Amino acid sequence: MSLTISPRSRKRFTCRPGILLLLLCCCPLAGAAGDWPAGRLVDMSWPYDSSTIYWPTEKGFEKTTRAEGMTDKGYYYSAYSICTAEHGGTHLDAPVHFAEGRHTADQVPVERLMGPAVVIDVRQKVAGDVDYLVSVADIAGWESRHGPIPDGSIVLLRTGFGQFWPDRLKYLGTDARGEGAVAQLHFPGLSAQAAKMLAEDRNIDAVGIDTASIDYGQSKDFMAHRILLGANIPVFENVARLEELPETSAHIVALPMKIAGGSGAPLRIVGVVK
Repeated sequence: MSLTISPRSRKRFTCRPGILLLLLCCCPLAGAAGDWPAGRLVDMSWPYDSSTIYWPTEKGFEKTTRAEGMTDKGYYYSAYSICTAEHGGTHLDAPVHFAEGRHTADQVPVERLMGPAVVIDVRQKVAGDVDYLVSVADIAGWESRHGPIPDGSIVLLRTGFGQFWPDRLKYLGTDARGEGAVAQLHFPGLSAQAAKMLAEDRNIDAVGIDTASIDYGQSKDFMAHRILLGANIPVFENVARLEELPETSAHIVALPMKIAGGSGAPLRIVGVVK
């Protein structure tokens, strides 16, 4: 889903009470950059339903009808209960997911969940290798074209795997479930060396990817997770519609469910494309 906000309609948009949280969250960025950037909004989260992709060891999304229909007083009413693992669909990996004592889902500073987007496109390389690892050279290539990654950026890795959602076989490399299916996973991810470069040599706020994990499917040690989360850098996984973002000039707002003590949470991401 996308729409365009003109400068005139943006004034009406920002005055609506339902957008108050977004405005409050955006104040640090807006203050640094002037006005919150106008542009086309891109919904970068997959919906939660029976087709939502989870790790093979997790149950799928469950929605139970509690009420639905006309009441005896003549008005319609519906209410549902849901059950979901933290890590499924478009979601946040909080640093505590792989690093003891680091931020839980509710502790991740809001400032780390929004900012300018840096999109590193490796689709051509992934086309020839589904187990491709985004490398230091890929990051250096982006910087050779656009300059150093700006401080406070959200780095998004575009592998092209979003095109396969919600086909589990194509997206994960297997449609099997259970512990034994983990060894059959095949999808790209971030190399340990590139993760270390981003965590130690760049001043970034978050990293996202359009696959089921920041580590590639065949990972046994999950070093990208351990390095990034150990540095208190949150990770966004199963990001949708990355193909709609340019390599530079877009902005991201990514707000997770605020689960106290959580290792992750469902995530709603919005891109603003000039």
